[in-house]
Order: sequence, then C-alpha cells, then structure tokens
Amino acid sequence: MKRAAIGIRAHSGWGALVVVTGSPAKVEVIDRRRIVIADPAREGAKQPYHFAQGQSLQEAERHIAECAAVSERLAFESLAAIVGELKRYKYVAAGCAILLASGRSLPSLPQILASHSLIHTAEGEFFRRAFWKAGERLRIEVTGMRERDLDESGAAVFGSRAREVRQEIASLGATVGPPWTADQKCATFAALLILAGGKSCLA
Repeated sequence: MKRAAIGIRAHSGWGALVVVTGSPAKVEVIDRRRIVIADPAREGAKQPYHFAQGQSLQEAERHIAECAAVSERLAFESLAAIVGELKRYKYVAAGCAILLASGRSLPSLPQILASHSLIHTAEGEFFRRAFWKAGERLRIEVTGMRERDLDESGAAVFGSRAREVRQEIASLGATVGPPWTADQKCATFAALLILAGGKSCLA
C-alpha cells in the first residue's frame, strides 16, 4: 500500500486537515477538510474555558469534561472516515502531525481560569488533544510539531531543498483551489516531514 500522512492545524472548535502523499519534489494532496469538533448546539463548546470562567470549580470541570467527550468523539469519527477512505484507495496512514504552539505544560484548572492568556493556551491544547486522542484510538502514530520550529525542522530534514519544498507547497493552491491558506500550507509541510521520517521539531 502507498503511504500517506495527515497534517492538522487546530483552531477553536475545528481543525484544518490535509492528507498528502508523494515526495517533497512532487507533493500530492489526497484530501483536505475543515473538521468541526465542537457541538454547535452547546453553549460554550467552541471556547470551553472561556465559558467556564466564573463558574464554580465543579461546574467548570463538568462543562470542560462534557465538551471534551464530544470533541474527542467528533474528531475520532472524522479521522476514522478519512482512514477508511484511504484504505479503499490502497493508502495507509503513515502518521499524523499535529501543529503545536509553545508545547508548555499547563497549571491546574483554577490557575488557568484566573488567567486570560492561560485560558487561550488551554483552549488551543484542548482541541489539539481531541485530534491527538482520535489518532491514537485509530492506532496512527501521532507527532506533535511546534509550528515555530517548522523551518528549522525542514532544514534538518530536507537540507538545502527546504525552501523549494515550501515554494512547491505554496504553488499547490493554483491546482487544488481555495482555501489554501497558512492552515493548509503548514499542515502539508508537517505531513511531509512525517513522510520523510523527520521529527526534529517534536515538542
């Protein structure tokens, strides 16, 4: 079976996902989607920590846990569908790259809810974690890659061709069509690093 890799850049309540195969010189985008992993009918699902601010600790824990259960289920269902389609076309998911922010560990929930900046950080981790758990449930090797380190990692893996790889990815927008923003470009680059076996920007 041919190898393909998944790249995900998460946002509040959704993620930009790209599936690629091929080589740095000839990148092929097999699939790309906007995957919603927050219940649109539930108040506070897109920003669970913001919503929990001001609640009692017990209420906050319950809300975040319930949102997490739904987000993890939605992420799993979406990734499972993609993996199923890959198998039908004789591809195997060689790995999944999830783009990270700083990668720093978070303090306790009361400390998070007392800090606006930590709330934003926690929500970013919340949705990345949903995708991460989904990948693990599907027995896909998941790699976290710090976005700020992608250029350094690309140089380590692709050498002097790293810039050309970036340009090749940018040019894909002309053939695959919109949207082809930083979301898709970064996810594609991270997925290519998986295919090349590079993990030098691992968090």
